[in-house]
Amino acid sequence: MRVLGIETSCDETGVAIIDSQQGLLAHQLYSQVKLHADYGGVVPELASRDHVRKLIPLIEAALDEASCAASDIDGIAYTRGPGLVGALLVGASVARSLGYAWQVPVLGVHHMEGHLLAPMLEERQPEFPFVALLVSGGHTMLVDVQGIGQYQVLGESIDDAAGEAFDKTAKIMGLDYPGGPRLAKLAEQGQPGHYQFPRPMTDRPGLDFSFSGLKTFAANTIRNAEDDPQTRANIAYAFQEAVVDTLAIKCKRALQQTGRKRLVIAGGVSANLHLREQLQKIMTKLRGEVFYPQLAFCTDNGAMIAYAGLQRLLAGQVDGDDVRAKPRWPLEELAPL
Repeated sequence: MRVLGIETSCDETGVAIIDSQQGLLAHQLYSQVKLHADYGGVVPELASRDHVRKLIPLIEAALDEASCAASDIDGIAYTRGPGLVGALLVGASVARSLGYAWQVPVLGVHHMEGHLLAPMLEERQPEFPFVALLVSGGHTMLVDVQGIGQYQVLGESIDDAAGEAFDKTAKIMGLDYPGGPRLAKLAEQGQPGHYQFPRPMTDRPGLDFSFSGLKTFAANTIRNAEDDPQTRANIAYAFQEAVVDTLAIKCKRALQQTGRKRLVIAGGVSANLHLREQLQKIMTKLRGEVFYPQLAFCTDNGAMIAYAGLQRLLAGQVDGDDVRAKPRWPLEELAPL
């Protein structure tokens, strides 16, 4: 089976084609970073309009890259949610229209399931069951995964997610959009021992996350610190250490609670190299394994949607008459395969 995947949940337009026998055949991605940079964050209406402009050309480019014609596509998967409702509707409308024109089944995919399954695009794939740390945009959650669609959320962010805390703290520091990666880059120049940030909610039982207070702590530290490059780098270093340590502590706790020996990290923040290093150290001590997608598939992309859609289309799942976008969509509502 050959599936076209479409991702338009936020500020990146992703298109990919995957084959059940040959694997990933094409991967096209357009980022709207420059479009939103002047505003310091994503403007939903501008994001939707840009998806309208870019989606069809990217689909044509993906077909060309895969040396495919429309008649070679056996199914279409698109991101139904969560995400910005206008952006989601662009992908849904195009997917449903192409499905009707090409006479192929169409299926809306959960954005976070796409991230969760992104490591399956690699040669070294995790076997079920495993614990997944999903750190993407406004989401930070730990999930016990027994199979596709068999998800138990162990803990999640109750206010700011890790990615939001990175972006908001970067904005307070005056870093350009997108702030998270820029703050992580600045942290590389920082030195340990100058600042000590709290590790929120690690002094109590449970696996939920809260990064709003950490962001406020960072804001107060920045306000009272000297405004010089090294001080800013030291603050960035301390902030990143606090976020990474908090995520690592909760991951270790989740692995011990479930007895799992495999950990998957996925989503935009999973591209953070310091986080990968810390989780690798934990899994080495626990004699377990850690898995993550390559950097190109950490952020939003069509390949992860194509893969997740392929698995569900192969199982016979298709959209019904109700094709409303789901800007809010609990992961545990998904049907198991």
